[in-house]
Amino acid sequence: MNSKKNIRKLILILILSVFTLTGCGKKDMSNAINVYNWGEYIDPDTIRMFEKETGIKVLYETYASNEDLYVKLVQNTDTYDVVVPSDYMIERLIKEDLVQKIDFNNIPNFEGIEKNIKNPDFDPTNEYSVPYFWGTLGIVYNTKMIDEDIKSWDSLWNEKYKNQIIMYNSQRDSIAVALRKLGYSMNTRSIDELQKAKEALIEQKPLVYAYLTDDGRDVLVQGDAAMGVMYSGDALLMMGENKDLKYVVPKEGSNIWYDSFVIPKNAKNKEGAESFINFMSRPDIAAINAEYCVGYTSPVIKAKDLLPEEIKNSYVAYPTVEELPLLESYKDLDELVFVYDRLWTEVIATMR
Repeated sequence: MNSKKNIRKLILILILSVFTLTGCGKKDMSNAINVYNWGEYIDPDTIRMFEKETGIKVLYETYASNEDLYVKLVQNTDTYDVVVPSDYMIERLIKEDLVQKIDFNNIPNFEGIEKNIKNPDFDPTNEYSVPYFWGTLGIVYNTKMIDEDIKSWDSLWNEKYKNQIIMYNSQRDSIAVALRKLGYSMNTRSIDELQKAKEALIEQKPLVYAYLTDDGRDVLVQGDAAMGVMYSGDALLMMGENKDLKYVVPKEGSNIWYDSFVIPKNAKNKEGAESFINFMSRPDIAAINAEYCVGYTSPVIKAKDLLPEEIKNSYVAYPTVEELPLLESYKDLDELVFVYDRLWTEVIATMR
């Protein structure tokens, strides 16, 4: 008899344990957010700090390109609460109603963002995005191999540097460089101007050492080429490895890029997402992430004061924005993406 009672008690305890664990699981999941970000783009310690301070669990995934992110959001098979796309992709997401407006009452730290960075072209009323990092596109050159101050995109077409020039292996960036060299907007929709940019790139091709992206950093650091098109974040890292390297934003103007926090339309925990964005926009937290992602510029004004001297005093990472030449963020290409594909294919296919 006693053994039957004991068995019943054991069964009851097991049933209660299952319900208790299930209940806890539901509670934990309801107090969680799904964050989708670029790889190696946040200090993991800041995520742990956020979880400890707020009690909100962060489920974190990474992607390799804006296009990968776009596919995930369009397919609508995975739900994310915070994503960090770049400027032109944010414009596209807003246009296609894939992101929602942020309640800035929940983002008091937005007040500490640089005014020059607010209200960007891709989100002119600043209702959908909060900037995370920004930077510029320019030229890195080796002062031991080049005996002049590089100031213009024209230098990339100078025959004196034949086989010493690295162009960025990206149709958007290389065509944009050619457009600015010719005095056109990087966002032109003129087919004639785009055609002239293509012709300029074909004219330049015999001078080009190679079309590279990340691998171009090592080539320049090792001194195997004299100059190349690079983003500011990469430039600062490269200059730390080779003191002969210098970075310049050419006088004709260039690209200013933004990666910003946005909240997808189908987010399950908008309040948690806004709490995360606000936390990452806090000066001390922004400084930790800026030191982790060396070379990328934090838009949080007071974060700069908390950074090591070699970072905060760098003209590459923290330039005086007002003193920079004309800067444009990339806009969504829409149907022009097919034009870019064709023009770039013609450049690459041309014999050197």
